Parts: sequence; C-alpha cells; structure tokens
Amino acid sequence: AEEQERGITITSAATTLHWKGHTVNLIDTPGHVDFTVEVERSLRVLDGAVAVFCGVGGVEAQSETVWRQADHYRVPRLCFINKMDRIGADFEMVVSEIRTRLAANPIVMQIPMGSGDDFAGQIDLLARKAYFYDPAEIATTLRVECIPDEYANHAELARHDLIEKAAEYDDDLMAKFIEDEPIEADEVLRALRTGTIHNKCQPVLCGSALRHMGIRPLLDAVVHLLPSPLDMPPVQGAASLTSQEKIIRRSDPDEPFSALVFKITSDQHGDLSFIRVYSGTLLPGTRVLNSTQNIKENITRLWEMHAKQRNRRDDAKAGDIVAVVGLKGSLTGDTLCDTRRPIVLERLEFPEPVITMSIEPRSSADKQRLVEALAVLRREDPSFRYRFDGDTGQTTISGMGELHLEIIRNKLVR
Repeated sequence: AEEQERGITITSAATTLHWKGHTVNLIDTPGHVDFTVEVERSLRVLDGAVAVFCGVGGVEAQSETVWRQADHYRVPRLCFINKMDRIGADFEMVVSEIRTRLAANPIVMQIPMGSGDDFAGQIDLLARKAYFYDPAEIATTLRVECIPDEYANHAELARHDLIEKAAEYDDDLMAKFIEDEPIEADEVLRALRTGTIHNKCQPVLCGSALRHMGIRPLLDAVVHLLPSPLDMPPVQGAASLTSQEKIIRRSDPDEPFSALVFKITSDQHGDLSFIRVYSGTLLPGTRVLNSTQNIKENITRLWEMHAKQRNRRDDAKAGDIVAVVGLKGSLTGDTLCDTRRPIVLERLEFPEPVITMSIEPRSSADKQRLVEALAVLRREDPSFRYRFDGDTGQTTISGMGELHLEIIRNKLVR
C-alpha cells in the first residue's frame, strides 16, 4: 500500500520470467537511499544489473550510491535511460554524466528518435534498424523498419564509434576493424559481452518503460550481454566461521548444496525466506545446515515468486532464486548448505542506522503486541534497530532516514 501511495519501490520484489529460451530471475530494488539495505542484499546475490536513469534527471545522488555498491560487489551492468518521452529528456547529457560522475565507460547501443512528446522509438546501431511502437491493448506492438533518412548519418557515426569501443575487448574484431573488413553484429555482441562481464564497459539503451517502448530490446540485451551463473567465477567460502581454509563451489546442480538467505518477509503462514542457490540442488522436505549459526533447519516448501503470487517448485538448482518455507532461526546473510559438506559464504555488511525516534503504544495493553511487531520488522529489515530504555521507559526505533522510519511507523500502525 505504501508503494502504491508514493509511487516508489520500498521493498525489493522478485519475479521469474522466460525470454527467448532463457530463464531470468529478476529483482526490482528501491532507488531511494533510505532503503539502501534492500539494494545491498540484492546486489550480493545477483549476477548482473540494469541501472535505470531518468532521461531528465540524469545521474542523481542516489544513482551514485547504488553504482558504488554495484562496484563493491563487482556486478556487471547495463544502463537504461528511461522517461525519454518526458519534456526535457536529453540522452546525450545523461550518457556524458554516466561517464563523468560515475567514472564508467558507457557504450551507446541505441540512439533515440526524438525526445519528449516527439519520442518515436530507438535506432538499433548494430542491426541498423529503427524500432517504432504502436499502442496495443496490452503494452505496444514493435515495428522494425529501416532507419529514417534524417538519422542515417548520425546512426552510422554512432555505429562506427560502438564497433571501435567494442573492438578493445576482442583481438579478432580489432584486426577486422583496422583492416576495414566487414563486421557481423554477432562478433560485436561477443566482444561487448566480454567487456560487460569483466566490468570494463556498460552498454547503454533507452526508452520509456511507462509506454512499453524499448523493453523488448532491453530484454534481448540482458540475455545477450549480462552473465549467466556459468559466466561468473565459482563462489568462494570458508569451511567454518573460524576457518581460514577457502572452499570453492561451482554453479553446478551436481555439486554439494549451498545457498545464501538474502531476504525474509513475514507472511500469515510464517516466514518466507528468499534464497539464492549457488551450487547443488534443493528439494522440498530437505534438512539443511545453517553454517553461520551452526543449527539445522528443515525446508518444507519451495516457491517461485512473482511479486505477490507464488508457484510451487519441485526443486531449485544452482543459479535459481526461490522463496522457502520452514526456516526457524535463519537470518538475512546466513548460509544454508549440505549437512555433510559445510561452507560459510561471505556475509552481508549492513550500514549503521543514522536517525532515531521514540515511539509508544496508544495503551498499555498494546505493549506486548508492539514488542512482537518490532521483532518481526527487525527480522525483515537488518538496517532497522529498536531498543527499550529502562531508565526513561522509552522505546526508540532507529533507521536509515526519515522516510525509512515513517514507513516503519506506518507498518506498525497498520
């Protein structure tokens, strides 16, 4: 309800989609800096990200924070410049801000046709095609046509620039580029994929999400350019919390099971724990070890999440993101693994709260219910703290900002 009223994302939501023979686990995270913990824990378990920038606002202060977090977790990224249909949208300005303010290496793969009310679609530089959109009953219909004459010169220059930058990541492509030989789009995509996965460059696309303009080409780019779990280095962990011995687990369903709990939400039927499976296969009814706390847990059910809807799963394999039911003592950042082959994965670091306020229940009868509600919220949100001061009789809550605490207060009231 809070998100609908404010029109912003507050808690990260997960969904699974299938696109051109690939399965994509998508997590939508908030952009607001008060909910930085939601971004932090999502980046920890993702293999790639799409950074969304406003075509008018460009690189905002919180874009910089999130970009630094993605650098910290070495997450490869694409950039999507959204809201190109708003008055004052300026594609070139946003690309130059990404380059200067984020010290990134943006490589433009599409250029917009018009902006504001005149925004008609994009030109795909590699395919030398123009994408137009016709409003349909659901979303839009994509029309692929030849590049209009007025954009032809600009598109050829931009394409030359794109191939020149991509050639830096592939020696064969560089040789062809220097010799001025014909170059196939697939060769450029392969070079760009190498550059993106090694965090050397960030391909840039544009569109308008509200009007469904540019979403299909973006999904194509996700599948072509961002890494699959197999492209990422094997995950590293230790044999136990005190051990220095390093263990490696590959993204393979036949390896011993290991996963990280990255989010907990309370549900009327008990807690739902979101996990990213790094290796092995998990079945419902399995007993697993929480190696961080050295306790054994039972997993009764597996769900594939689609925001609020859920579908039952018979198994979860390496690379999957699923929600599990049955964990009693596990917290965000804990490692779950095979009881016979323990491993402790890198923990999540959460920032300290920066603002505190005191709260009190309307009546003394609500005191116990307040304590229970605070405990639930603390379990869901590791950046939130509460304490009871025996001397003053006050209960104080602490969080990452005024908006954060306001939303926690509203949750308590609701």
